[in-house]
Amino acid sequence: MQYTGSLDRAEAQLRSFVNQVYGWMAGGLALTALIAMWIAGNLSAQIFIASHPWLILLLFLVQIGMVFSIAGANISGSTATIIFIIYSALMGINLSSIFWVYAKATIALAFFSTAGMFGAMAIYGYTTKADLTRIGSIAVMALIGLIIASLLNIFFRSSALDFILSIIGVVIFSALTAYDSQKIRQIGSQAISMDEDSLQRVAISGALALYLDFINLFLFILQLLGRRES
Repeated sequence: MQYTGSLDRAEAQLRSFVNQVYGWMAGGLALTALIAMWIAGNLSAQIFIASHPWLILLLFLVQIGMVFSIAGANISGSTATIIFIIYSALMGINLSSIFWVYAKATIALAFFSTAGMFGAMAIYGYTTKADLTRIGSIAVMALIGLIIASLLNIFFRSSALDFILSIIGVVIFSALTAYDSQKIRQIGSQAISMDEDSLQRVAISGALALYLDFINLFLFILQLLGRRES
């Protein structure tokens, strides 16, 4: 009887942890979208960003530092939460430019396509009994190659290579979504032994991983749809 009660408590703790992770991820995405749309509809903000092109690069570097800060084990849960909120807001500034490049219908289609693909891969990663560690390792190595190839293509400006890299990007972040979803379940299964602050920190770390999977998957799908319509 006591053993059954412990199992029920562990399962409830797992569900609570997973809900917390996806709740923060969804909140971060909502904040990013709201800020991106506000800037896209604000002429003064658009002019300011356009007249300060270095700002996007600066924000990008700051965001990289934030990612490493959240991934580190030396910050509190509340600090990780604040950093994640600020990170999501800054991402909204960076992504506001997509409204100047793509039609709203294309952005909407890319978002719903991303939501469907992300949801399917997240469910698969959460429910599968297969160990996705190897797939996750391969996806990370492939991501490094994708980044290098993308940097090289800045000089070559090959539209064919850009198309191929976009497809590869969709595959990579689909795989990472499944892997991260499984990893979050594994971490959540140990939640019963964590203190509240540690639980908050790892929840934010998991939310950031899924948030980045969604954002990058969205951008690669958007590139493919934008290419198709151009």
